[in-house]
Amino acid sequence: MRLEVHGSELAAATAAAALSWVGHQVHWVPHEAMPWPALMEADWLRREPDILASLAEGREQGTLTVAGSDTPRMTGRIDILWLALSPEQRDGAGDLVERAARQHGGPLVLINNSTFPVGETERLEARLGGADRRAVSLVDMLEEGRAWASFTRPGRWLLGCDDDHADAQVRELLRAFNRRRDVVQRMPRRAAELTKLATIGMLATRISYMNEIAGLADSLGVDVEHVRQGMGADSRIGYEYLYPGCGFGGPNFSRDLMRLADVQEASGRRSALLEQVLDINEQKKETLFRKLWTHFQGRLEGRTMAIWGAAFKPGSARIDHAPVLTLLDALWAQGVRVQLHDPAATPALRAEVGDHPLLRLYDGDPYAACEGADALMLVTEWKHYWNPDWARLAGQLQERLLLDGRNIYDPAHVAGWGLTYRGIGRRADPPEQRSSR
Repeated sequence: MRLEVHGSELAAATAAAALSWVGHQVHWVPHEAMPWPALMEADWLRREPDILASLAEGREQGTLTVAGSDTPRMTGRIDILWLALSPEQRDGAGDLVERAARQHGGPLVLINNSTFPVGETERLEARLGGADRRAVSLVDMLEEGRAWASFTRPGRWLLGCDDDHADAQVRELLRAFNRRRDVVQRMPRRAAELTKLATIGMLATRISYMNEIAGLADSLGVDVEHVRQGMGADSRIGYEYLYPGCGFGGPNFSRDLMRLADVQEASGRRSALLEQVLDINEQKKETLFRKLWTHFQGRLEGRTMAIWGAAFKPGSARIDHAPVLTLLDALWAQGVRVQLHDPAATPALRAEVGDHPLLRLYDGDPYAACEGADALMLVTEWKHYWNPDWARLAGQLQERLLLDGRNIYDPAHVAGWGLTYRGIGRRADPPEQRSSR
């Protein structure tokens, strides 16, 4: 099939790479906000496994052309117009669709892969013109850090479609990724758009609820890990998204939550629950700072803090709405120097905060960030942080304090190395401190 992909989001890059990889003729038009040369330098795209290599392969084989690059544009009409724009680009989407519809005659299916307000796919269909032109909603379900795997080996595709011919076209387009079993779940367009937002809301609610329980466990002297295991063993609940932590972030998760809040407000149905979820998450972004404040009884000025992790999740170079931003503001307000290590996100952090006098960034040896530090905060659970050299770490941290924002360490094991451990609803003191009480 022949298609034109619009957008500079991860969803657009992945669709262009994957669909050209299986033989479709794809012309990719990056958004003017991030044209092709800027995309090739974007750290978040360069670190996404397989995407750049597959884009290069598609261009070499002639199944992919890219606007703004040195490849000649695909000519002739198209079968599919694929839209993967950011919510901020919604205002120009209608004009974009109208221009593309005029340029390409004949039948056309618009696949709206953008996270727009409920009902937007229907509004975009009205801009196509012609009875043989239909719009469907294909919900963006990619996971950053494994976008290629999410697209090429999907657990499901959520398709909002009210037309059988359009449904057949989409299934043909995705046939290479839908062979083992039928992973396409079809429903009306508005239902699909709302399902995406409702799913994000449910996941965020689970996380925030578990964070509330972790706070209660802290107050009662209970290890929240026992509570998590007990809850997860209940078949009505399960283990997914029950991990307490120091807050969630990310460009998609956070903005989809805000989009759900906007939908609620526009419908005149205020959601007290969603407001609480958002409030809890913002509070949790300060939880490591509050633990630090308590440990040192508010005497923080002049101290040096090591931080491992800045990205909003492992495998990403992005810091959009990441907990580390709130944490840094709180630390700097108290005059705390920060030595931060992250294997991928230091360029994004430097672009966000500039050359702050209280910040030193490291992307090589994580132990370099711990030299001369009073304590260590674990913010992003990159895999190479999971099993540190405990003897080395204990020798580096002057106050021997570890604040685990993701509960990835065993409290008793950490304490056995002479470190004071404080997690989210978990804690342990070194044997000498316990015996002196």
